[in-house]
Amino acid sequence: MRGAAGADENLIFERRESAVRSYCRQFDSVFDTAEGSVVRDVAGREYLDFVAGAGSLNYGHNDPDMRDALIAHLEHHGMSHSLDLSSSTKSAFLTAFESLVLLPRELDYRVQFTGPTGANAVEAALKLARKVTGRTNVVAFTNAFHGVSLGALAATGNRHHRVGPQLPLPGVTRMPYDGYQGAGIDTADLLARMLGDPSSGLDAPAAILLETVQGEGGLNVASAGWLRRIAELARSSGALLVVDDVQAGCGRTGTFFSFEPYGIAPDLVVLSKSISGYGLPMALLLIRPEYDVWQPGEHNGTFRGNGHAFVTAQVALTKFWAGTDFTTDVARRADLLAIRLAEVADAVPGAVVKGRGMMRGVDVGSGELASAISRRCFADGLMLETAGPHDQVVKVLAPLTTPDELLNHGLDILLAATRTVAAQQPVGSEQVVGSEQAVAAQQPVGSEQAGQAKQAVGSERDVRGSSGLVPA
Repeated sequence: MRGAAGADENLIFERRESAVRSYCRQFDSVFDTAEGSVVRDVAGREYLDFVAGAGSLNYGHNDPDMRDALIAHLEHHGMSHSLDLSSSTKSAFLTAFESLVLLPRELDYRVQFTGPTGANAVEAALKLARKVTGRTNVVAFTNAFHGVSLGALAATGNRHHRVGPQLPLPGVTRMPYDGYQGAGIDTADLLARMLGDPSSGLDAPAAILLETVQGEGGLNVASAGWLRRIAELARSSGALLVVDDVQAGCGRTGTFFSFEPYGIAPDLVVLSKSISGYGLPMALLLIRPEYDVWQPGEHNGTFRGNGHAFVTAQVALTKFWAGTDFTTDVARRADLLAIRLAEVADAVPGAVVKGRGMMRGVDVGSGELASAISRRCFADGLMLETAGPHDQVVKVLAPLTTPDELLNHGLDILLAATRTVAAQQPVGSEQVVGSEQAVAAQQPVGSEQAGQAKQAVGSERDVRGSSGLVPA
């Protein structure tokens, strides 16, 4: 689909940019400016952005306080690039991270600044776990996504990204994630049995690597009991527990770390995406002190000292994490999102609401249907993507700061698009949810709760067409 703006501008991308590009194929316009939850193309058309940089913009586009701090830093001739030199901006960030994130949660981690991508931080975690334990094998899970560099890619499940069988991706044993084998089957039992059986063929792992919510894998949510069991299995088997919080962290699931509600303390934690607060490249590996056995420079990266990201990250922490107002607001908004998505699920037979916090979506059972819904939403002024092994999940990653009015407006667009596309399906066609995991592991919001939500917000919502985003 050719967007309303940018046809001529697109020619340079088609002529010179690699065929690997993906998001621009789905959102076929040339974008220019952005503020909060709204982006604008070169023709001035506005879109609600519920992709949010794939979770890199939890606080929205161009937060004014972060922007002003960054401009002040530039005007002060502040350092932009510092390798791993000590700098005033890094000091301010580490002080804020210690006082506002670690100490209130009684967590003790060393902070490693890796190359500024989640994948590089995952690579560092796997390398360090292997160094600490003297082992090579890593346990990872079905539908996992940890990045596309070779080590992280070996732990990633998606066949499309693995480019198999051309690439050898050794060193990982794949185990079923929570709910993968359907209701009533605890997949942690299988891992426990294989770890305890010297003839299982499972080499003793250096690490057990997991996401508490599998974002790209389809918004699969691990249960508290399963996570605690996996953490215990890591401890008892001598493996390091590594939580990849690249997308689920920084408040996306409601708390700063996605694992906080479950009472587990990972040995290593990977953070990226929204850690800079402003969409700037930045990644961290959090390391329990006893496992910080690196030799100087043993894992490095030219761009691990992004001074601009340190500035905005420190502002993000002090602005949003100094008290409880932000988390309270995110929890309230997440409840609203769940209720509204239940309405969307009602429009498609067999559809299921998935996810946790502000990391939710609807499994509509078909990648073709989900993609059609996403395309219709974009035509109507809403950007959102799909996820899951068959791209069958319509995924909502709205900025955590999205005002209720805009959040409801975007979800109105999604609901209308879903109803329109579903009505165009051939008579007698039936959507079947893509995996039993969607049914077994998720707890969709019930019709009674959805009805209560409609009473609460339905009469007050400003339902508008695609001609304008901000209600008058």
